[in-house]
Order: sequence, then C-alpha cells, then structure tokens
Amino acid sequence: MRELLKNSIAKSILSAIAVAFFGSILLNLTFLFDVLYQSAIRGIVGLFIPLGPDMKLYWFPPLMHASFVLVIFFISWIVFRSKLGVLYKAIYLTVPVAVVLTTVGIFLYRWPIVSYSVGSLLCIGALYYLYRIKQPWLYYYTVILVGITLAIFTLLGGEI
Repeated sequence: MRELLKNSIAKSILSAIAVAFFGSILLNLTFLFDVLYQSAIRGIVGLFIPLGPDMKLYWFPPLMHASFVLVIFFISWIVFRSKLGVLYKAIYLTVPVAVVLTTVGIFLYRWPIVSYSVGSLLCIGALYYLYRIKQPWLYYYTVILVGITLAIFTLLGGEI
C-alpha cells in the first residue's frame, strides 16, 4: 500500500476520488446546516414579524439566502487561512462553490440561460483566480467537478 501512495498518479487519483466522495458528504451537511440556520433566523424574526406563505416581505427569502452565503464565505475565509492540507481545503472548496452556484440558480431560476451564463462566468472567474495565484490542480478539479455536477443536475430536471 505504501508503494501505491508514493506513486504520484495513484495519489492524484485517490485525491480526486476523496474530493468527490467527502465533498458530497460535506455538501449534504452544509444543506442541513442551511435548514437549521434558516429555521433559527425564521424563529427569531417570527417573534416580531408574522412569517408565512402569504407574507408581504418579498425581500426576506432572498435576504436569507444571501446571508447564508455570507456565513459560508466567513467560514471559508477561516478554513483557507488555516494550516489544513491542500486535500482538506479542496474537499471544503466544494461547499462555497456549490452554495454560490445554487444561490445563483435560486435567484435566476426564471431565466435558465442567464443562470447558466452567470454560473459559468463565476466558475471561469474562479478558475482564472486560482491560476493567477498558482494554486494546486486539486482546486481546479473541485471547481470544475462541482460546476459540471450542478449543471447536469439542473439540466436533468433536479430542483432544490
């Protein structure tokens, strides 16, 4: 087994599989965290303002999604400034990429072409940024994997 891990090709393949596998687990945990976060905020705000399907606060749901993105960005800032290894950071990178692309999809679901275009531009921008600051290939792989996976999921009729 040690010889297998010393082989750089085998190590790269195992790293790519680890990003896909553990990234999907982390995404499920993230969306559970989103449910808890939004439930807590709704519970607190609901003490002061009646919330329901007929509420007149049309800005409230988008604000909830945007605030969750900010929470994820703050956690991401902490993770990427930490001394964690590249593999762990690449696994975590699935979270901010998926949250941003999902939020864009939620905001622009009425205009699929615009949604795919903005998502594509965000992914290309992220890849360019990673290239400019000379990050490891595993980060590129993560952005591409999450972007393509979410695009296929949406094209096949998946909804969040």
